[in-house]
Amino acid sequence: MPGQAAEQFTYGPEQASRAVREYLEGLEVVDRPESARSNISVTDPAAEWTCAPGGPAFFAYSTNYLVDVRAGVIVDVEATSAHRTQEVGATRTMIDRVEERFGIKPEYLIGDTAYGNAATLGWLVKDKQIDPYIPVWTRADGREGIMPNSDFTWHEKKDEYHCPRGQPLRREWRPFRTSRTHSSKAATIIYRASQRDCASCPLKRRCCPNTSMRKIARSIHEQARDVAREMAKRRGYRQSRRDRKKVEMLFAHFKRILKMDRLRLRGINGARDEFLLAAIAQNLRRMAKKLCPTAPPMVLGYP
Repeated sequence: MPGQAAEQFTYGPEQASRAVREYLEGLEVVDRPESARSNISVTDPAAEWTCAPGGPAFFAYSTNYLVDVRAGVIVDVEATSAHRTQEVGATRTMIDRVEERFGIKPEYLIGDTAYGNAATLGWLVKDKQIDPYIPVWTRADGREGIMPNSDFTWHEKKDEYHCPRGQPLRREWRPFRTSRTHSSKAATIIYRASQRDCASCPLKRRCCPNTSMRKIARSIHEQARDVAREMAKRRGYRQSRRDRKKVEMLFAHFKRILKMDRLRLRGINGARDEFLLAAIAQNLRRMAKKLCPTAPPMVLGYP
């Protein structure tokens, strides 16, 4: 049978959609391992493949609010893909932007455990001097029957831990010709016990049964984590847990009243425009309630 020739089409970057062009330009600026993503949308590659509990997976963006909880006003908005790391990173963007544009900075920041990682807490406490009313994120210790790190006492002046039997764990046991930070790629400093002390210790089976010595990884931002733990004991922290409802209510209003469960524009810039307009509508609605408290309720949304 005679063969039939098929015409081959070649598509260039200029023929791609705006959302795809924005995505490709973003890859050149930010070094992100896109190969780790299991699903990438052909028409809107910047959207992240995500799945809410109890529902089907879909491509989505996340809106991030910086809210004045006392007034209930949205101060800033930042659009990101539905990825937890980018959502947490949007906090820095919004705080810096508000400080640069309006000359204001939060006295304290309220957030859930996702914002309680060591790097974010270190940035808030050391760089911005903002009180973190945020639960500290800690890695769950699945080693059943093993002594947790909390049983070891930290000594700030000596820069070492002490085990329950009083033996030290140090970052270095001998002097080096050149000074070393001992910081790992995970932004931690490893403190090690003496192998001789651990070998003759009666608690070795409960402390380090599979290794010759006990090790503790201490974050370089551990002081900021200690500040967050201390904040959790204050009365204002308990109030901040109740104030979080004002923020969550804005997100519920965003979806249920404004019907923003589906975006009309593609790309991160399209999502940013829609999220910004929705936040403006929410602030205007808040202002209308303040100025005209006796006015009938008004529903904003798409026809």
